[in-house]
Amino acid sequence: MFERLAAALFGGTQGSAAGSADAPLVAELIEAIVEAVEPRIRHRARYQQKLDACVRLAIAHLREMARVPLEPITLTRRAWSSDPHVNAFFATADDVPECLGRSRELRAFFADPVNREVAEAFGLLAMRRTERTVFAPQLQGDTVRHDVPQVTVSFSDHRLIAPGATPAATRVEVGRRIMQRLAQVALGRIIAVDMKATELQERKAYLGARLRMLKLAADGMESLVSDPATVAQQIKETERELESTVEGYIDAKASLATLDGYIDHVHAVFGHPEQHVQLVATPLRVTRLGVKVEDDAAGPVNDLTLTELAIGAEFKAVIALVRCPRSELPPEVSRLAQGERYL
Repeated sequence: MFERLAAALFGGTQGSAAGSADAPLVAELIEAIVEAVEPRIRHRARYQQKLDACVRLAIAHLREMARVPLEPITLTRRAWSSDPHVNAFFATADDVPECLGRSRELRAFFADPVNREVAEAFGLLAMRRTERTVFAPQLQGDTVRHDVPQVTVSFSDHRLIAPGATPAATRVEVGRRIMQRLAQVALGRIIAVDMKATELQERKAYLGARLRMLKLAADGMESLVSDPATVAQQIKETERELESTVEGYIDAKASLATLDGYIDHVHAVFGHPEQHVQLVATPLRVTRLGVKVEDDAAGPVNDLTLTELAIGAEFKAVIALVRCPRSELPPEVSRLAQGERYL
């Protein structure tokens, strides 16, 4: 659904300016969003016009992301010794082919008969960056100081996705997944409101039953064993909670059940795409042991420019466009064979 749109935005033909989004592209993206999030939006008159502004904002943001330079980094054992990014990203040279071997998408790409003669693939490498403060010896002038606080930078949870025969193919696939992510966020907001409405409906039914029970208790034999004033107070508290629950339920249903409510949720996401997906370039200088150093540090240092991808508040990763030679892919070992080694 988003493939052609991703090719237009991320495939090298995204135009010269963020504001140059043409009408056919806007219209097509609106239809793709509506189809993915809530097709019933099409029943709302002039829905295209209502979504036009926010979709243009999303296109402008995606085009800016597409312009972020990502030069391919070759992932090989040998590159670990010579390439500062590979050296920083992996603890040892053997970790490089191990990372390639864990990618099911990369294995599937090379196993595809269409790619039988392809010697290398490109992909997106994503990693988690962790910084820790440690105390270690450090040479300062002619003196070795002990227990000097130092910040170490490490990378873990390596994942390689979106393999393609060319860098452009990988960028397009990543762009498609980013657009799907935005649609997923919008749909998630609708589902969350629906779940809230369901919970409030259940709570409303419970409180209604409790209120009827308390009123029966106040007028019945309950006064023989309970203070009528206590029962009356419980009735007032239950009535207040029920009133508040009913108001919340009405608001939740109003924001969800109308076509304008669906459109509002799409607006909230695609009108503010930078809040949901963002690329940030960050300079970093570390030693070959992963210790962060200042600009004036002497000795061998890895000068890096990290590209960090943030997707919502829950996901943030360092990403890199990588070249993956077929020759570096280790043979696949079955889980059964691995288990037999320990028997």
